[in-house]
Amino acid sequence: MATKPRTKAETLAWLRTIAGELSTQTLKRLEDTLPWYGDMPPSRRSAVGLVAQAGISSFISWFDDPRSTPWIAADVFGAAPRELLRSVSLQQTLQLIRVTVEVVEDRVKDGGEPLREAILLYSREIAFAAADVYARAAEARGLWDARLEALVVDSILSGEYDDELPSRIAALGWHGHGEVAVLVGTAPKQLDIDQVRRAARHMHADVLIGVQGNRLVLVIGRSDPLGGEPDETIGTSPALTFMEMATQLEPHFGQGHLVLGHEVPNLVDASKSAKAALAGFAVARSWRHAPRPVHADDLLPERALAGDPLARATLVHRIYRPLQAHSTELLTTLWSYLDNGRSLEATARELFVHPNTVRYRLKRVSDVIGWDATGAREALILQSALIIGSMSDHEHQPRRRPS
Repeated sequence: MATKPRTKAETLAWLRTIAGELSTQTLKRLEDTLPWYGDMPPSRRSAVGLVAQAGISSFISWFDDPRSTPWIAADVFGAAPRELLRSVSLQQTLQLIRVTVEVVEDRVKDGGEPLREAILLYSREIAFAAADVYARAAEARGLWDARLEALVVDSILSGEYDDELPSRIAALGWHGHGEVAVLVGTAPKQLDIDQVRRAARHMHADVLIGVQGNRLVLVIGRSDPLGGEPDETIGTSPALTFMEMATQLEPHFGQGHLVLGHEVPNLVDASKSAKAALAGFAVARSWRHAPRPVHADDLLPERALAGDPLARATLVHRIYRPLQAHSTELLTTLWSYLDNGRSLEATARELFVHPNTVRYRLKRVSDVIGWDATGAREALILQSALIIGSMSDHEHQPRRRPS
């Protein structure tokens, strides 16, 4: 004799009767089938259990009125504390939903075809609701990270550090543990931040990204200090220079000049590199044939003329003072060579020496300071250093008292 099908009201009454039983069976099945559930502390297991129980109660309410679909996520996940979303992944949540649905299906398999279809439809809705909850949480986290990253980059550009900067950097997941340099250029119309980060990781580096108006600022840090062992799992060597990194990152910038600040030992000193890069970016248009990217130190003359004190100090301490301390003969030869239009013969006549002697001294100048006076661009840098250095000498000379 066939069993008479239950009416919807009878099915609802039966479901409410077995709701506690379903919750108990679900928790037992979770312990038996999901290892991560058993490894949780008691408070977390209790919170997960509340989610499972809320899911069963919500299904009964939904079966009574399918129009309550928009409230599913709030009904089910509202029972869990906020920190549960951070400790349970989306994959684990879907496993929880699957186990709960399996328990309910097994228990109510004799409840008729409409009930089975309702369970399938509800499980789909609750899965989408879970994905939506996690997507919103990820979006909120992404917005928070973006604001935090912008704050860190602003601190680096301004040089105004506080005690909270290291914790902010750590919260961003900064992987740079070696040298740092700052790259400044024009922001593109469409910036793909994820692609920039992937390019940096491929070069064994990490980046902090800041967009300020039409400027794009990248704080580039090595994942390992220069000179570390190469990683054979990645084709790119970790020994890339920052200029080589800047060249590979160049396509991610918009049209215009691209300036790389000098290398500094760590992120704490990144403001020094940032100041040089920003000063260079401001005057890069003054060099008609400036390469892209260009090193900020190659723009020292333009920066000095624009009043950049860091450029003036760099010219004096990296060029003028070393030559002055090494040999006044080299300093005089360089002065004469530049004043005579880089002519070996004219310099030799002024100094009463052979042209080969001038050539040898210029080679020594290059050995001492690293710049070659025979190149047009480097000659401009060296001449600027001599002018500013001599002015500095005059400023530091003791003034004579009137007799």
